[in-house]
Amino acid sequence: MKIALLIVDMQKNSLQDHPVASACEYINHVAQILRSSGHQVIHIQDVEDAEVVSPELLEFIPEIQMENDDLIVKKTFSNAFWKTELEQILLDRQIGLVVVAGFDAGNCVLFTYNGAIERGFKAAILQRGILSAKEDLIALTYRDRHVISYPIIEFMVQQS
Repeated sequence: MKIALLIVDMQKNSLQDHPVASACEYINHVAQILRSSGHQVIHIQDVEDAEVVSPELLEFIPEIQMENDDLIVKKTFSNAFWKTELEQILLDRQIGLVVVAGFDAGNCVLFTYNGAIERGFKAAILQRGILSAKEDLIALTYRDRHVISYPIIEFMVQQS
C-alpha cells in the first residue's frame, strides 16, 4: 500500500511562539522513512492570509526537512482537500493510506484527517507529530481517531 505523509501548516506565521522540536523530530523521521521507500511526502501550506502576512512568514519552518521530491499543496481552507488538487494527487499516485501531521491539532490537522476519510482514504494521525496552540487539544484530537506511530510505519514500509 502506498502511503502519503501530509505535513500541515508547519509555517513561520503559525509557529513563531511554539516549541516545535519534538514534533518536528517525529515528522522528519517518518518523512525520511517514507521517502527512502518511494512513498510521498506532501507539505500543506496555508495561504489564506497571503494578502495580509508577509511572504517570509508563510514559508515553512526550517526545522521541517524538505526534499526535492516532496510536493507542496497550497490551501485557503482548514481542510487541505477543500478546493485543492490534493485528492487528485493522491489518486494519481495510488495512495491508500494518508498520515496527517503538523499544526493545528484541533483545526487544520483534524479537518484534513476528516477530509481524507470522507474521500475514501484510510487515514491516521501521526503519534507525537501534531502541535496545537492549546495543549489539551492534542489529546482530544487523538481520542477516538486512528493514530499511528513511526515503528508501525517502518514495519509497513518493510513489508511492502
